[in-house]
Amino acid sequence: MAHALETPFLPLVRDFRRLQAEAQPFVLATILGTAGSTYRKSGTSMLITASGQPRGLLSGGCLEVDLAEHALEVLASGTARIASYDMRGEDDIVFGIGSGCEGAMRVLLQRVGPRECWQPLAAIAELVEARKRGAIALLAQGPHAGRAWWPGGGDAPCDEPAGMRTARLACTDVQRFVTAVASEAVEVLLLPVPPPPLLLVCGAGDDARPLANLAVTLGFEVAVCDHRPARLDPARFPSCRLHLQPAGRLAELADLAVCDAAVVMSHHLAADADYLAALADADHVGYVGLLGPAPRRDRLLRMLGARAARLEGRLRAPLGLDIGARTPEAIALSAAGELHAWIAGRPGGAWHAGLRSTAP
Repeated sequence: MAHALETPFLPLVRDFRRLQAEAQPFVLATILGTAGSTYRKSGTSMLITASGQPRGLLSGGCLEVDLAEHALEVLASGTARIASYDMRGEDDIVFGIGSGCEGAMRVLLQRVGPRECWQPLAAIAELVEARKRGAIALLAQGPHAGRAWWPGGGDAPCDEPAGMRTARLACTDVQRFVTAVASEAVEVLLLPVPPPPLLLVCGAGDDARPLANLAVTLGFEVAVCDHRPARLDPARFPSCRLHLQPAGRLAELADLAVCDAAVVMSHHLAADADYLAALADADHVGYVGLLGPAPRRDRLLRMLGARAARLEGRLRAPLGLDIGARTPEAIALSAAGELHAWIAGRPGGAWHAGLRSTAP
């Protein structure tokens, strides 16, 4: 997996929990392999409800209608199946899709519901919600396709082979593996499940809301802290953890010890200084964003004194990509773009810069 948000599991788990509460089966669709140019890559999953509604995307929308048709048959039979698509070249038109994606993919569709004990999604959800690192070994073919082994268990028809277990425990990237199940060589998709990156938003003002909501959508786990109780209304920050915490006691917050990134945006100079002081000491936080202009940044760094040096290489101030942002929503987009680029290890420049078309 190139980075933690390439195949984000947190949105998948949220959708799974909502559907699980309805106690009705649905279909899990997982990309087993791709060739050429495809919208998503191996290991990406989406859910398809009994009414054919997608929760997530495996393509730009060009395959989902056909996948929904397959999903209805999988729901009815309970038997997993593989749907294959090849959109390379002029023969794409044969599929009636006409996407021009110039790629191919294989997708495993399997029913998930009470009869399947909600597996393998229940195992994935347990890892994600506990912020534990692990991997799932998903059987990708044969009569037991869709069964799996996972940390501490599995529903595959036999015990996990020692070699399979060794590969699963060492798995850090999506990969295919072949193992023996009932004396038959079977393809297995090894699917790493990393903890979702945790973003700590320091300040719960109105302009923090679009940033928190966008980060949730991107697959971040988001925690918001503020010293003002009225700001910490769950309706303002859905799917976020909320902490009523004085800025001067940020170091005591458990989420600070495990967060990957933080954004300081309380609009209160003394509070922002306290937040930055705690983040300066928390050198495991690789991204520290600060809202506000450069003169305000410089004043805050002077207030930190010698401590400011501990933020070197981590502080993004003013935070965000230069997109001419002025509104809270645009500032959130700018900040989330820079944060996503940091997670992905990318510079955040324009794709078209320096590229030359190969068209005649």
